[in-house]
Order: sequence, then C-alpha cells, then structure tokens
Amino acid sequence: QVQLVESGGGLVQAGGSLRLSCAASGSIFSINSMAWYRQAPGLERDLVASMTSGGTPTYADSVSGRFTISRDNGKNLVYLQMNSLKPEDTAVYFCKMVVRQRFALSPRDYWGQGTQVTVSS
Repeated sequence: QVQLVESGGGLVQAGGSLRLSCAASGSIFSINSMAWYRQAPGLERDLVASMTSGGTPTYADSVSGRFTISRDNGKNLVYLQMNSLKPEDTAVYFCKMVVRQRFALSPRDYWGQGTQVTVSS
C-alpha cells in the first residue's frame, strides 16, 4: 500500500505564510503528477496546484502568484509554499499523488488525510 501524510497546516494571520509538506511512503515504483487540493466547509474540493513528473506547474487563478508548488522526487515529497495568505484561503488542504506501485500494471490516485489551514483577518 501507499500512504500520504501532510504536515504544516495551522493558524496564520492574513498576509502571512505557511509551507505544507506531503510525504509518500510504501510500495512505490514511480510517481507521476503531484497536486494540492483544498476544501472549505460546504464547498467542493478544488484543485489548488499541480506539478507533472517533469516539473511543470499549474495553478488555480485564485492562488497564482502567491502559492508555489515544488517536489522532491528522490524523497517522494511535494510542497506548497503559501504566501500573502487571505481569509478565503481557509480550508482543509489535501495532497494527491498519482502513484504506480511495484508490480502494478497501472498507476492510481492516492490522497492524504488533509491538513487544516486557517487564515484570520
């Protein structure tokens, strides 16, 4: 099996910064894309940022210029640096990785358990 564990969430004032991390462990052969999603109460889970295995990032318009996604392929880690945080960034943040396990024929999605980010005004 594969496990994803996020860390780095918390409470921060508007204008502040946080850095989220997500580590994958288990029977991993390769990881394709890595991504961060977020879900606010009563709303759907939305894509925040993603990065291909080749390192090409994509951002939601609402976070472009403020958030930066990065990955460490050697350590199976993905990061989300969040700057200039706004109250509307408050949500549970989830990481997702497309992982191919050893001896598996095709990759599949794995999700972390989520980490709370709260931005006070």
